[in-house]
Amino acid sequence: MKNRYTDLNTYLRGLFGCRVQKITIDAGLGCPNRDGTLSRAGCVYCNQKGSGTGAAAQGKSITQQAEQAKHALTRRYKAKKFIAYFQSYTNTYAPTSRLKQLYDEALDVENMAGLFVGTRPDCVNDENLDLLASYQDQYLVWVEYGLQSVHDATLARINRGHDFAAFENAVHAARKRGIHVCAHVILGLPGESEKQMMKTAKTLSDMDINGVKIHLLYVVKNTMLHQWFDNGRYTCLDQDQYVNLTCAFLTHLRDDIIISRLTGDPHRKELIAPAWAVNKTQTLNQIRNTLEQQNLYQGMHA
Repeated sequence: MKNRYTDLNTYLRGLFGCRVQKITIDAGLGCPNRDGTLSRAGCVYCNQKGSGTGAAAQGKSITQQAEQAKHALTRRYKAKKFIAYFQSYTNTYAPTSRLKQLYDEALDVENMAGLFVGTRPDCVNDENLDLLASYQDQYLVWVEYGLQSVHDATLARINRGHDFAAFENAVHAARKRGIHVCAHVILGLPGESEKQMMKTAKTLSDMDINGVKIHLLYVVKNTMLHQWFDNGRYTCLDQDQYVNLTCAFLTHLRDDIIISRLTGDPHRKELIAPAWAVNKTQTLNQIRNTLEQQNLYQGMHA
């Protein structure tokens, strides 16, 4: 079965000539949508843990997190090089001097080949983007912006705290410095139709971005979405719906856009619904089988 989309692992192997694995790092940084700068509620789907691993709260240093992950990933995947991926919360939401300390510590770990930084599009500025750009002579540098949707009404509905224009401006600011940009999107957001989701794909395809990460919207404990789910205001996608939407989404993206992820990866103990979301391998296989069976491929409608 040939690959019908441009996946991250193949892209990284092509650049470095070996297996490269991302190491998820929790720097213990916050979020303006939770600390009162924008709001204290956060996005409707996000609980107090956010996407954090809890490693920072456990007192683990950046170096400790990286070395521990390296050992496991080398054993499991025979990885030779690694990407320091600052994932938890908003990883440009600190003074630039502090960010430099964090990024430097991660990149000082042996066999680090790149730096990927997850953040919000309204939390980058000239100073922190210049810092990211300064690493490009030695490392592969990507910034990952949480967008979720190109529709302002949706962003308001999920209490995202920024509009699509903020994303456009952040993409331009990064790309003019040569920094690679990955956009995070969520399928199944409250109130969004299939047509609107495909509009997100088409809009991103027309932009100067390098990658897309596709997430499933799932319900976790102690969130506004959890309340909506309990009172019938929100209904989750079923697995077949999600698979078909993801395959259609891919067809509207340029074929040179790197696909970093095709579904979410919820914590089992926090997940409320849908139950199938924990079956990541099954979902990925179903997406690949559907692409093959329906003769679909990334970019065919871009």
